[in-house]
Amino acid sequence: MTEGEDLGYRSGVVAVVGRPNVGKSSLINALLRCKATIVSPKPQTTRDRIRCILETEGGQIVFTDTPGIHRPQHRLGEAIVDQALEAMDEADLVLYVVCADDEGITGQDRHILEVLKKVTTPVILLVNKVDLLGTKRAKLLPLLESYRRALDPSEAIPVSAKEAVNLEDLVDLILSRLPEGPPLYMDDIVIDRSSRFLASEIIREQVLHLADQEVPHSVAVEIMEYKSPDEYPEREDTYISAVILVERKGQKLILLGAKGEKIKEIGICARRALEAFLDGKVYLDLWIKVKKDWRNSESELRRLGYRG
Repeated sequence: MTEGEDLGYRSGVVAVVGRPNVGKSSLINALLRCKATIVSPKPQTTRDRIRCILETEGGQIVFTDTPGIHRPQHRLGEAIVDQALEAMDEADLVLYVVCADDEGITGQDRHILEVLKKVTTPVILLVNKVDLLGTKRAKLLPLLESYRRALDPSEAIPVSAKEAVNLEDLVDLILSRLPEGPPLYMDDIVIDRSSRFLASEIIREQVLHLADQEVPHSVAVEIMEYKSPDEYPEREDTYISAVILVERKGQKLILLGAKGEKIKEIGICARRALEAFLDGKVYLDLWIKVKKDWRNSESELRRLGYRG
């Protein structure tokens, strides 16, 4: 791209990949300047491919927030990784996110590098969380050099989703690498998922924040009923009935808490988050159900939408 070149409108799909918990979802939320995907400090928060749309003056960028690539321990893990790999195949560009405070290339990242070497889609390396380095920015140089030798990405950029470091430059770079063409989505669409799906993710986010130890990874949320004032004019609030699925009775007891205090806390926090997201009142009805070993059940994974 030469200086002063007048580019036409550009649009394309950008897959955001990396190991769990490097800040992929936080990065997309920061680029869109709104909350489009759920985040938590626990790994493997994202389970589905979620497309988030950024409109700019020069084009439209469709970010695919992918689940963290890891070595799966169960069939849910296999489905999660399969979704990430499919997203790369469908993309015009891949953003590979690593963490600035890593001490060299991690074992998980070596596995991802082997995957990326087989991908024909151009890859941009993003070293996220540079804000964690403080005055020790010099640590970036050997880390960047290690990844350049291992992958030879088309570009390598240090960024911070939290502090918005280099995000505007990143958007400009992405647009310059996308093909010219019309927008892929209509105006005002930020995410390509239904309100029911987003409600289930918001509830699951609160479980991730409030539950301890292994419970969050065994949880799925299924929306049983969703009635909004748009669909039911007689309603003044949105009615949501949801079931939190766990794998063992002990996990159910943990989520219930003493005298039901834990599930009450989850419900209150989820309702507030849903009201903020929907900009209106919500009546939330939460239940917990044990579905033994659902993460290894192909029929359950298909029913819950993790398998096609």
